[in-house]
Amino acid sequence: MAIAFIGGLVIIGDGRILEHGTVLLDGQRITKVIEGEMDLPPDTRKIPLEGRTVLPGFIDCHVHLCLDGGPDPISSVITESVPMTTLKAVQFARDTLMAGVTTVRDLGGKEEIALVLRDAICSGLISGPRMLVSRQMICMTGGHGWPVGREADGPDEVRKAVRQQIKKGADLVKFMATGGVLTPGVEPGAAQLTEEELRAGIEEAHKAGRKTATHAMGTEGTLNALRAGIDSIEHGVYLDDQSVSLMVKQGVALVPTLSALYNIEAKGIEGGIPEYAVEKTKRVKPYHLSSIRMARETGVRIAMGTDAGTPFNMHGENIGELKFLVEQGFSPIEAIQAGTRIAAEVLGMESDLGSIEEGKLADLVVVEGNPLDNIGLLRDPEAIKLVVQGGKIVKGNLDQS
Repeated sequence: MAIAFIGGLVIIGDGRILEHGTVLLDGQRITKVIEGEMDLPPDTRKIPLEGRTVLPGFIDCHVHLCLDGGPDPISSVITESVPMTTLKAVQFARDTLMAGVTTVRDLGGKEEIALVLRDAICSGLISGPRMLVSRQMICMTGGHGWPVGREADGPDEVRKAVRQQIKKGADLVKFMATGGVLTPGVEPGAAQLTEEELRAGIEEAHKAGRKTATHAMGTEGTLNALRAGIDSIEHGVYLDDQSVSLMVKQGVALVPTLSALYNIEAKGIEGGIPEYAVEKTKRVKPYHLSSIRMARETGVRIAMGTDAGTPFNMHGENIGELKFLVEQGFSPIEAIQAGTRIAAEVLGMESDLGSIEEGKLADLVVVEGNPLDNIGLLRDPEAIKLVVQGGKIVKGNLDQS
């Protein structure tokens, strides 16, 4: 049966807005999008949108569904059993989907859990966002993320590590170009994997048709990754003129993950977060914010990513990232594009996702009110009235007329 959303504000996802749009779905795909009314096929289910807004399903380019958002999630995931982590991840996936995030990119977890979760969602066994999974992140010995990463030293070992991730079924490959906040004893701004190591790994991933992403906080490590051919920069704390210029020239997107920064600072050591992580977060914050503003002003594509699963950065609160982007000077429509069209481009799925257009997959979110007037609506579970994924209503049941 076809479904038609009628008479509401339609935010296409590419900057266009329909004031009183109609969106027609048939099966998994969008078949028609127009301003005003249209002749509908017989037996079409009509969903009125008066006072509501329909948007594309959101895409979070940086999550960790194996991490539970506790004060020290890395320690927790190391010590708890695989079955417990798996059960939690199933719930986190459902929470994410119910919040209006219909697709995610999982950038590091525990053993095969994220891969199994991806396949279970794809088969319809459980509910959750469509997933692209990197499996283990590749780091130097003792580098950032080593407790849950694949340690590798030298170009040949990094190349082998990439091949192992692909053999296990990874959709993309993640590298650790610099230190970070949540690993004790490492400096966020310090370069880690070398340019030669990164180039070997990235070439191997690209040879297999896989995109690449890198954790990158320090300037030198970011430049190493860019010169090596990386596809996206995660966090991007200490960006400079040279790095943003290369990002624009090479079409490399930034995924800033502001939610991680804000939640660690807000909860602090009083919330049980390790003191070293709080100290490092406060130290990098001004550089992180200035880097995002520099990237935006220079024309770098910026996509939504939350680092969900890090301390108090809860699965299901993902779209709060857009409010943080607005606070850094983005307009509401620009922030929404970061979580839809641009995010789809980062994933390489722009032909199917990221905007409400004919022929694309019917991933939609219906919100009470207008998020262009109040971007915070998108974080309110009560405001998310309906979620559609691949043409199937997975949350809500608005009245049929």
